[in-house]
Amino acid sequence: MPLPLGHTAIAWAAFETARKPDSCGSRIATFIFVAVLANLPDLDILIGLLVNGNGGSFHRGPTHSLLFALLAGYLASRAGRVWHRIPQLNFALCALLIFSHVAADMLFTASAVSLFWPLELHWSPLSSGWGGVIRMAVFQSVQDFMIAAVVTFYLWGLRLVRRDLCLYSGLFSLARKLYRKSSA
Repeated sequence: MPLPLGHTAIAWAAFETARKPDSCGSRIATFIFVAVLANLPDLDILIGLLVNGNGGSFHRGPTHSLLFALLAGYLASRAGRVWHRIPQLNFALCALLIFSHVAADMLFTASAVSLFWPLELHWSPLSSGWGGVIRMAVFQSVQDFMIAAVVTFYLWGLRLVRRDLCLYSGLFSLARKLYRKSSA
């Protein structure tokens, strides 16, 4: 089950793939905006908790639909005009970032989503109060973050090794050239 960090990572990958170079301002503000859009469909969990104390009561309903991604994407693309601290992203990109959440839930979980709401409606079998939602969102996200950190450091280490190998091969080539010049 993709959690906030997983949805953010998937949306950030989609953002980096689909955006135009230098198309947005502050990298931090853009990352925060992408994270908010990526997790927007799970607003239904908060609504369920506030209405009847069960985060799953409205989960995977209308907010996990193509129509919601399009409407919320349109509003998000216009938000930068009202609040200038919000990065200006176009409608298609905002809708894609929101829809990435729905797509991840469709692909990586067993529960159905209401993709074509209002023509179809599916509710999540999840039944969880405040404690369960907080535990799942916070502690599972910490676990996901640790996995991401290990992978990042591993890849960073590979990049350092590759850089060092290039440096050593460059030094070796230079030494070989100097040796050839001195022996000639």
